[in-house]
Amino acid sequence: MTFTQQKSQQHFNRAQKSIPGGVNSPARAFGGVGGTPVVMDRAEGAYLFDIDGNRYVDYIGSWGPHILGHRHPAVIAAIHKALEKGTSFGAPCELETELAELVIEAVPSIERVRMVNSGTEATMSAIRVARGFTGQNVLIKFAGCYHGHVDSLLVKAGSGALTLGTPSSPGVPAGCTADTIVLEYNDPQQLESAFAARGSEIAAVILEPVVGNMGVVIPTTEFLQALQSLCQKHGSLLIFDEVMTGFRVNYGGAQSLWGIRPDLTTLGKIIGGGLPVGAYGGRADVMNSVSPVGPVYQAGTLSGNPVAMASGIATLTQLKTNNPYPKLDQLTSTLVAGLAKRATAAGIPHTIPRVGSMFTFYFNPAAVTNLQVASQSDTKAYSRYFHAMLERGIYLACSQFEANFVSAAHSEADIQATLDAAEQAFGLVS
Repeated sequence: MTFTQQKSQQHFNRAQKSIPGGVNSPARAFGGVGGTPVVMDRAEGAYLFDIDGNRYVDYIGSWGPHILGHRHPAVIAAIHKALEKGTSFGAPCELETELAELVIEAVPSIERVRMVNSGTEATMSAIRVARGFTGQNVLIKFAGCYHGHVDSLLVKAGSGALTLGTPSSPGVPAGCTADTIVLEYNDPQQLESAFAARGSEIAAVILEPVVGNMGVVIPTTEFLQALQSLCQKHGSLLIFDEVMTGFRVNYGGAQSLWGIRPDLTTLGKIIGGGLPVGAYGGRADVMNSVSPVGPVYQAGTLSGNPVAMASGIATLTQLKTNNPYPKLDQLTSTLVAGLAKRATAAGIPHTIPRVGSMFTFYFNPAAVTNLQVASQSDTKAYSRYFHAMLERGIYLACSQFEANFVSAAHSEADIQATLDAAEQAFGLVS
C-alpha cells in the first residue's frame, strides 16, 4: 500500500481549530522534524495503526509506559475488571495499597509512597515536600532535564555554577525561579561549587538519573556519587525523577543499577500501564511530613483511582513474574549495534547511547554527556531520517532530543525490519 497521510492531514487541520496547535502535548507536534503529526487510530503489541491505514513499528510506546507493548491481555483484563466496579470513588480502595506495596517492594529507597495523576504532579509535590521537610528553599536542577511543566522547573540553563535561572516560558513569574539553580549535567565540580556557596540554603537536588528528555544521556558514576555525598553532607534531599526510567531500565529503576539511594523518587508512565498515574515516595520520615500526617499539603480528586491502579498492578506484576528485561536488553542491543553499523557504512557521524531499552540516535559524533553537547547534533539530518523511517513504517521520537523505547512485544523480525528501513533511510540523509 502506498504511504499516505491524507486523513491525518485533514484531521490535523480540523484539530487546530479547537486545540492549541492541534495537539494536547507539544511533544506530539512534530515541531522538531516538520510535517504533519500522525493521527493514530489503534494499537496492538509493538504496532501503531493510523487513520490512513498505515502500520508502524512503534518505538515510542506512549512515551514510555507500554513496556509490555500495547493492549497486553493481562492489563486489559485488569482494566475491564476494575471498570465493572466503578471508575472513581473519592475514597480509599484496596488497589491503592496493593500498588503502593509493589512499588515499595521494588524500590528499596521508597518506604512510603503517595499516588498522584501525572509525572508533573509527582515532581511538583516532591519539591514541595523537600522544601517543607528541610525548611530551605533553593533547588538545584540540571540543564536538559525535564521534570514536567512546574513553574520553578521551567528554567533555562545558566552560564555558570551559581547562575540563577530565568523563566523559559511566558506565564512563569521570575519569582518562581529565583530559588532555582541550573547546573550542567555530569559536572561534579559545578555541583561542589554550588554547595560550597549556598549549601545551607539548598533544599534538594532533582535530576533524571538517566536523562531521556534531551535524548538519552548516561550519568557518570563520579557525578552520581558526588550528588549523594554532597546532599548528605549539607542535609539536602536528593530527588531522582524516575518518571521515565522507573521500571524501564530495570525493575528497581535506574537507582538500582547504580546503587544510589535517593531520599525521594518520582514515578509515572509504567506504573500506570498507559493510564494517567504518577507517584512520589521515599524515606518514611520525609514522607510523614505529607498531609494528613504532616503539615505539607497535597491532594488529588482522582489520585489512586481504581482503574489506573488496576492497570499499574497488572503491569508491574507482569514485569515481576515474567522478567522481560533480558529480552529487552538483547533486542535493544541488537538494534543499536545494527543502526551503528549501517550509519558507519553510510558515512554518517553518530553516537547511540543506550541504557536497557532506552536509546537515542544522535546525529552527532561526540559522546553526549550534557545539554551543551546534545545541542550540537544535526537536527536537520534527524528530520530527514525521521520522515524516511516514518514512510517505511517505523515510528520514532519526533525530535532529536527524545528517547526511544523498545517493548517486550517487539520481535527479532521487528528489529530486522527497522534495520532494513534504516539502511535505506541513511542513504537519503547525507
